[in-house]
Amino acid sequence: MEEIVKSNSNFIHDIIDEELASGKNTRVQTRFPPEPNGYLHIGHAKAICIDFATAEKYGGECNLRLDDSNPSKEDVEYVEAIKADIEWLGYKWNNVYYASDYFDFVYECAIKLIEKGKAFVCDLTAEEMREYRGTLTEPGKNSPYRDRSVEENLDLFRRMTAGEFPDGSRVLRAKIDMASPNIVMRDPVIYRIMHVSHHQTGDKWCVYPMYDFVHPLSDARERVTYSLCTLEFENNRPLYDWFINEIGFEEPPRQIEFARLNLNYCLTSKRKCLRLVKDNIVTGWDDPRMATLCGMRRRGYPAEAVRNFVDKIGVSKANSVVDYGLLESCVRDVLNANAPRAMAVIEPLKVVIDNYPEGKTETITVEIHPDHPEMGTREVTFSREIYIEQSDFMIEPPKKYFRLYPGNEVRLKGAYFVKCESFETDENGNVTVVHCTYDEASRGGNSPDGRKVKGTLHWVCADDCVDAEIRLYDRLFNAENPSDESNGDFTGNLNPESLVVRTDCKLEGGLRDIKEGDVFQFMRQGYFCVDKDSTPDHIVLNRTVQLNSSWGK
Repeated sequence: MEEIVKSNSNFIHDIIDEELASGKNTRVQTRFPPEPNGYLHIGHAKAICIDFATAEKYGGECNLRLDDSNPSKEDVEYVEAIKADIEWLGYKWNNVYYASDYFDFVYECAIKLIEKGKAFVCDLTAEEMREYRGTLTEPGKNSPYRDRSVEENLDLFRRMTAGEFPDGSRVLRAKIDMASPNIVMRDPVIYRIMHVSHHQTGDKWCVYPMYDFVHPLSDARERVTYSLCTLEFENNRPLYDWFINEIGFEEPPRQIEFARLNLNYCLTSKRKCLRLVKDNIVTGWDDPRMATLCGMRRRGYPAEAVRNFVDKIGVSKANSVVDYGLLESCVRDVLNANAPRAMAVIEPLKVVIDNYPEGKTETITVEIHPDHPEMGTREVTFSREIYIEQSDFMIEPPKKYFRLYPGNEVRLKGAYFVKCESFETDENGNVTVVHCTYDEASRGGNSPDGRKVKGTLHWVCADDCVDAEIRLYDRLFNAENPSDESNGDFTGNLNPESLVVRTDCKLEGGLRDIKEGDVFQFMRQGYFCVDKDSTPDHIVLNRTVQLNSSWGK
């Protein structure tokens, strides 16, 4: 596993530094607690980096805990996907736990609250509870069942657990304060009836704890010292602390909130992402246009680039929207430094060099990476017939067009100067073949007489090339806020050119044996990686990112 640079200091680390210095804490333990009800997205990457890097910085531990307290929405598929994403990012947990590991303990805590007179069984319907809850400006009303005796509450809760009552008929609620200005403190539900099989515990339980109850107790049970979470949980911190205090723990964890990652042009809502998948708008959760980590991995985003991106945006208490271009810039920086170079023609146009000997081929040696001579060189075949990009030839070019046109001379990368002499067209006037002559003395791309050419083209030898399918990916949405439905359904913000597929592409011959995950910089084209759909007989590549941002141009 690659070494990960320790994270920069931030306000969370300032708090930890102060508490370690004062002796309030003597160790650092964190956890990453996703619910296994979907695939992780770029927003989760920030939480992963903060949780794991914080523990790493202080020589502590970070556990992975799957919050599987809602079995109706969870699946083992998501558990394995979460593990794969964390490992891809370069982190390793100390232990893997499940919230369900603590169900017996959490149940005992519920019994303890009932015995203390701090919890009661309530028969109100969900709608009635909403009516009783009150508003931001008006206090709520006590449930008519709030004053049940401890004995009655214990009996009813045990009968709930035994499966005696149907779903939704009763809940267990904490007894706090229905007049609290913080609505989450108004006797929240802590257990509900759900006759659903659990992927970890099977049919052992038909009552399941709510997230706000099981989460702090799981933290405390694991001896987590710092419960790091996003700002939407700030309002729930008093409830978190209430449960910890009422149950009583010698080492209570401290919850610290940070701003979540909001990235423009991205959709992270699980409900809306699920619709994209089910409606076949995308090919799946790992579609390279999705903001999921598995989608970014498939597209060819390096894990290092994602970590660098999180490091650049920093950790703060203020919510903001980050520009997607910053993420793409981080991707370019890493790939530019590491990706081997190669040539590929996406929309091929045949060029015949008329004065080059028929049947002759030669080998041209070129560097794999201009900044890394230690990566060595590669050999590219050159012959009388080659392919260039269709866009690199024009019959009547505009001003400052330095590529190939009748009478103009260009340099073929690493090879020769060639001059356009004529061209052929089909019945529709489309150019099918360009005829050139070459200067034999210009081998290597330099003329001995010192004449200059302004255009340098990439090319692929027609006698030694590999056919490939190339998928040109772009942003999935045209709108900065894809969830905005002010002008109709969010699907109205889809970018119709988010995927363009080219099936007749040509790669240089040395790429015959490339495999899934291999990455390249194709000269003048961008960065590409080999897709999982690729086979030895049908190579498929994804464009990861263009060489330079062209969004909006």
